[in-house]
Amino acid sequence: MKIGIIGAGKLGTVLGQLAQKAGYQVLISGSGAPSKIELIISVLLPQAKALTTAAVAQQANLIILALPLHQYQTLQPADFAGKIVIDATNYWEPTDGPATELLLPGISSSEMIQQQLKDSQVIKALNHIGYHDLADQALPAGSDNRKAVALAGDHVAAKQQVAEIVNDFGFDPVDIGQLAAGSLLEPGSPVFGASVAREQLQQLIQDYAALKKIDNSKNA
Repeated sequence: MKIGIIGAGKLGTVLGQLAQKAGYQVLISGSGAPSKIELIISVLLPQAKALTTAAVAQQANLIILALPLHQYQTLQPADFAGKIVIDATNYWEPTDGPATELLLPGISSSEMIQQQLKDSQVIKALNHIGYHDLADQALPAGSDNRKAVALAGDHVAAKQQVAEIVNDFGFDPVDIGQLAAGSLLEPGSPVFGASVAREQLQQLIQDYAALKKIDNSKNA
């Protein structure tokens, strides 16, 4: 299976390393021509292929977005049509600019991306744990002190596949409901930055969902 990663920064390369360790073939793109990232990829992901964003999206079986949030507007929907897209992005003002110029009121950032990639199945995941924790804390299934990764989406089969990938990457998947519930994982939430076991993550989600009055039922 080919996993495509859009974004060759710290998060993107760590996710690529986890994917390779799990036995996936990795295709990766940066913000410019593939030649700009070939050196770093040869060092950090020597088995990966550096391609254009369009080529990664078209050739991969599943795509992970690990780019600055504002760049989602540059993604071409046709390139991603029919694909599962894991949204691992987060809003960060120094990079993305004022929230009022990017974020839409009343919906999560993942729902914004789903509107852009209308023919794709967007699943929010892999965003609430820092890249350093993703790199250092991955463990085989059944290990003591294994950390959990939350995921949200409107497509049941797609969530199941993403859950398998999260497990392969070394973390326990926790389904928190529909894509709108992805707002529970965004910066400002007590869940954001949480690298904890399944039970503690579920409790954090439950408490914050109740506080924000967000329905995070798993029916999708």
